[in-house]
Amino acid sequence: MLAPHRRARVTRSEAGDSRWEVATRELPAGLRAHVRGLLGYSEAAALPRLQRQFPLPQVVVIIEFGPPIRVHDDAGVASTYVGGFVAGLHDRWSDTGHDGSQRGIQLNLTPIGARLLFGVALSELAGRIVHLDDLLPRAHRGLAERLAGLAEWDDRFDMVESFIAARLAEARVEVNTVAWACQRIEASAGAVDIGRLAGELGYSSKHLIALFRDRVGVPPKLLARLVRFDHLVRRLRSGPPATWAELAAEFGFADQAHLTREIRSFTGVTPTSARPLLGDVLFA
Repeated sequence: MLAPHRRARVTRSEAGDSRWEVATRELPAGLRAHVRGLLGYSEAAALPRLQRQFPLPQVVVIIEFGPPIRVHDDAGVASTYVGGFVAGLHDRWSDTGHDGSQRGIQLNLTPIGARLLFGVALSELAGRIVHLDDLLPRAHRGLAERLAGLAEWDDRFDMVESFIAARLAEARVEVNTVAWACQRIEASAGAVDIGRLAGELGYSSKHLIALFRDRVGVPPKLLARLVRFDHLVRRLRSGPPATWAELAAEFGFADQAHLTREIRSFTGVTPTSARPLLGDVLFA
């Protein structure tokens, strides 16, 4: 029987003709090094919805057991992935949409967690959206259908956690070196010197980049930029008020213009326009 602190917490909200349900649960200790978040979601709205997604230092897994989400490319062309998809690390925003109804589970993995879980070089996922079943061993395909057949969020979370634990136990790739480097980048909020980091490991910058492309999907400098942006996003969501100039200084940008360029690059809009978009749950 689940301990009380491990039972799913379900939040429901309603506005006009739209209703949302979000379920979360504390992760088991053994998964926390590789899983950034796990949540269940359900939405029923009167009108179609389009939502902007920002690039963050995580691999997003969407397991759908409702109508498929549309993922729009740079040209605005939409694709769907019935049952779910995996979004690798990337350096650009994207848009997703649905016709008013969606339901499923979102799993946010660290890059190292995704490398262990899927068993492929993450360079194959970088900047791409891939159908979930294309990355799963035969024994785990159809995960979305099995989850859809369960009535309770706790039962669904149990199944997803068991799936993750099984895949981690089966993984054989060595990740400790890159995991240590990723921890250094995260601890510095993206401000670590990458050349010095390579020197501490006794590697050339070229060799470190090659390792990162396999285990993370992107070079360490891009990961550091994503980590810094992630810290900035979290600061904007829950930290005390601050001017853009103050935030630029706090997060190590050269100046406010540098911060503005970075936000535009990652979100496609100005900092002022990006701020109200940061509260969306899905993919965050």
